[in-house]
Parts: sequence; C-alpha cells; structure tokens
Amino acid sequence: CGNHARDCFLHVYWWHCDDRSQVRATDYRVPSDAPPVFRYCKETRFALGILFPDWSFWGWPEMNIRPWPQMLEEVTRENERVRWLERQPYAYWKGKPNIYRIRHQLLRCNISNGHEWNAHLFSQVLREEKPSATAFSFLLNLIGGVNLPSLTNAGLELRPPKWYKIYIEGNSWSASEKYILACNSPVLFVETPFQDILSRALVVDKHYWHINRDDMCRSIKAVVDWGNQHPEQAQLIGEQGSRFVKEEMSMDHLYDYMLHLLTEYAKLLRYKPTIPKDAVEICSESMACAANGREQDFMIESMERYVSGFDPCKLPPRHPEKESWGLLV
Repeated sequence: CGNHARDCFLHVYWWHCDDRSQVRATDYRVPSDAPPVFRYCKETRFALGILFPDWSFWGWPEMNIRPWPQMLEEVTRENERVRWLERQPYAYWKGKPNIYRIRHQLLRCNISNGHEWNAHLFSQVLREEKPSATAFSFLLNLIGGVNLPSLTNAGLELRPPKWYKIYIEGNSWSASEKYILACNSPVLFVETPFQDILSRALVVDKHYWHINRDDMCRSIKAVVDWGNQHPEQAQLIGEQGSRFVKEEMSMDHLYDYMLHLLTEYAKLLRYKPTIPKDAVEICSESMACAANGREQDFMIESMERYVSGFDPCKLPPRHPEKESWGLLV
C-alpha cells in the first residue's frame, strides 16, 4: 500500500466468522474509524460491523442443509402437505441448550408444577452412530414435526407439527431464523440484542410475535392463547412472515444486497487497490474441483447458471452526513 498503509489497514475487507462481535462501539467515538469487519450478525447497541449474508444460503454440507432455494422448495412442499390448521395448537422448539443460559430458561416453559405454558420444548440428543443427526439447533428448530427428506435421512426424530415455532438465540444470532419463518407458522421471536440482514427488516405483529426474554413462559402462553382464540389472524401472521422470507430473501435480492454493499463500500476507498504479483486467482472451478462429496455437490447446486435479464434494484439517495459511516451502523 506504500504511503497509504493506514488506508490499507482501514479499507481491506475483513471477514469475521465467529458468532460474537469483535469491534466494540465504545472503542470508536467515530464509527468510520472502526476496521471494516464483515460479519453475519452484530449486537445492535454495543458492536460495529457490516452485515453480510451467512454461509447457509449456499448450503451447509456438514449438516446436510441444502442451498437456500432448494431447501425452500422442500419446506414449501411440506407446507402444502401439512396445512396449518391440521397442526397442533402449541408452540414448538427443539435444539441444543449447551451453555446458553437463555435456552435453559426457555426449557423451563415446558409443563411443570401444574403450569401449562402451551409450549412443547425439547433438548437435542446427539447420536454418535449418526454424525449427520448431530445438527445444530437451527436444523431441529426447523422440523417441528415437518418431514423434510433431507432431515429424515439424517436420522432425526420427527414429531407432529405445531401451529407456532419459537426462535431463540444461541451464542448469538441463529441461522435457524429464515427456515423457521418459511414454515408458514407464526413465529414467536424471543427478544434478542443480535441483528442480521433478515431480522432488521422484520416487522413485529406482521411477520412475527415478540416474546419478552425476561418473562418467556407467560409471554409464550399469552401469545399462544390469543392465537388459538383468533386462528385467522394467527395464520395470517404466519403467512406474512413466510411470504416475506421467500420473496424478500430470494437469491436475486440477496445478490442485489451484496452488490450494493460492496459497491458503496468501495466508494470509500482512499487508495487504488492493486493485485499482488504472487496472487492466485480463484474461480468456481478451482474451488469445486478441490472439494469432495456433499461439499462439492452443494457448490455445484448453488452455482448461478445464467445472467440476470434485469438490472439490480436502485438504492434511495442517502443523507450526505451519513455517507462515510452509514454502512457500519
């Protein structure tokens, strides 16, 4: 970077794949002074970061989660097979509590001491003989009794579908979010400080119901009681949330977001990037050829095979004062 070493440090694209944020807002009085870290989620009040789509849109081979368009087709078929009114009028969650205190608190909302909280909650049991069955909580959150082929093949125990699905954070945000919303069931979204590209666009009481994290059991019971007494309104919320994630989180829109994000960020560069002489170009063939098995299958399955016949969406004009830091907040 020559004389622009500081610019190089500030404007290299950094990717952070861990759950927890590393760039704290309190460390930077001016947000634009923070290093440009791209990540899947952030704590809205305490962290800075540039939100980017997570890997699961292109599939998660280790968990046998197919790329988003193909997985969405499976979910849609199952929604048609098991209509919402045919499901049981309870809230459902199954996942790995691990060391996540909030998930242990959620499990207390099962039937206990004579209290019926209208929730069927389960801890995930790992099966050593079937590694693919040790999927993370988002996989088990999704099924809720739904009989998806890729999940059944993983050896997962299925239960009767429920009217309502619960979304709750783990170590931070959970990739289960979009899958749960796609199930045509009203989603009970436990309040969380974490935000991703999907959650920041959701509207409470339209796409999901809010659950108080400090009083989860009573909050879940109140919402389920109301939904059971007003099934048409409850079903509408489930349909609206499902429609939003299917239409607004399409791969076309996702690539629009990525294009605009990188293009707008590139405008902030104060030096001209150059390709190092020893750099090795990476293309889709070089990546896929080195992969094996399901990893290679998902790479090929998620590969775009045509050029779009329409232009990307247009961004609305931004306020001049926010030009230099809007991407970070």
